[in-house]
Amino acid sequence: MAEGTTDRVLSPADASPHDPYLSRRALRRGSAGWLLLTGLGVAYVVSGDFSGWNIGLAKGGFGGLAIATVLMGVMYACLVFALAELSAILPTAGGGYGFARRALGVWGGFLTGTAILIEYILAPAAISLFIGDYVESLGLFGLTSGWPVLLACFAIFIGIHLWGVGEALRFSLIVTAIAVAALLIFAVGAFTEFSADRLDDIPVDPEAFGANSWLPFGLLGIWAAFPFGMWFFLGVEGVPLAAEEAKDPVRSMPRALALSLGVLVLLAALTFLAATGARGSAALQEAGNPLVVAVQDGDRATALSRFVNYAGLAGLVASFFSLIYAGSRQLFALSRAGYLPRFLSLTSRRRSPYLGLLVPGAIGFTLAASSGDGARMLNIAVFGATISYALMSLSHIVLRRREPELPRPYRTPGGVLTSSTAFVLALSALVATFLVDTGAALIALGLYAVALAYFAIYSRRHLVARAPEEEFAALAAAESELKRT
Repeated sequence: MAEGTTDRVLSPADASPHDPYLSRRALRRGSAGWLLLTGLGVAYVVSGDFSGWNIGLAKGGFGGLAIATVLMGVMYACLVFALAELSAILPTAGGGYGFARRALGVWGGFLTGTAILIEYILAPAAISLFIGDYVESLGLFGLTSGWPVLLACFAIFIGIHLWGVGEALRFSLIVTAIAVAALLIFAVGAFTEFSADRLDDIPVDPEAFGANSWLPFGLLGIWAAFPFGMWFFLGVEGVPLAAEEAKDPVRSMPRALALSLGVLVLLAALTFLAATGARGSAALQEAGNPLVVAVQDGDRATALSRFVNYAGLAGLVASFFSLIYAGSRQLFALSRAGYLPRFLSLTSRRRSPYLGLLVPGAIGFTLAASSGDGARMLNIAVFGATISYALMSLSHIVLRRREPELPRPYRTPGGVLTSSTAFVLALSALVATFLVDTGAALIALGLYAVALAYFAIYSRRHLVARAPEEEFAALAAAESELKRT
């Protein structure tokens, strides 16, 4: 049985300070305005501009990755507009879980929340490995082993989050601004060496259907490049997880989502064109540090390549730091509502979910230190992300159809057509993950199976009705019952 009963929905800010359960699980209100939220949205993603996306060139060539990036950009734009509406309806830390809980029931809520959690626990673990590689390659601090860097990353940056959300988001904004400025400087320098002839220099596979110089791996290469086109945008959907700590989330959340996506689209276009045009698609397709390769003089480092190398570290730190935040808030919301062990949602005197930060951090450090396979962990994270995108888009469609009179301070342009486009493209991207890394997709499914078994056997019978997302769903059920009577 769910704990507690209620006859109305309480926003998180309305939770009674005399409720011992909720008072021990309260976040700091009004800590983030639209600027910090916009910075958070860009921070989630900015490391993807420095590396990772270029592997899509090996899957689809310049044309295939370009088309995949445009289609994934459309998916994210449609998803962001849908999330802007949903986050204005239910501005809580649950984010996608809360939206799906009302639209798709407890199973839909858990499936969505778990997929988001997989993304935001695995992605920081992978990025910490990349940070370690950068520190070693740059010869910083005289380190020759990656694990001290991994430990320092988790300890220092989780410590900042424990200090307070306002301080954490301001730190994230500063590091993100440095990374964005570096990308703009890179683009200016790289475009001085731009040549269109270098874009389609990957040899054509004569056996691939529809292959040509722009699509060297044929039409299937476009589909295989989907997950890498996502790297320019992956994570921006996490902005609604800051809703309970935002100033005026009904207004600031849609604004921040739109602005952050706009910045990311600009950075994606500049980075993609400048890098491939400066050095060529063939030279970048397997590079671990494509922007550095793009502005080197052959194999010799230049002043710009050295600068970009250090700036890449700033981009990785920004994404690592912000993704830790997102994972902690999703874990906080799921545990507060009883989907996961409730003690994980306890907050400190500074209103930080300390166990929601420390437990995923410990898991992430263990995974990173033991596996050392950042690419595989990122592929698992992408698999979880695509599932959550499909379910969040479906939630928007269902709520529009089922509850057309629900108050909507912000309405998605295009309505159901917009979220339906995101839904179809998300499913296409989900299938594409099997084309890239079948093993990662199967591992993600295994994690899903374990989580679902826990939910089916135990937690679905111990949900907390006083949690905001659960009350929101309970109100919908009560209203539906009234209409039937």
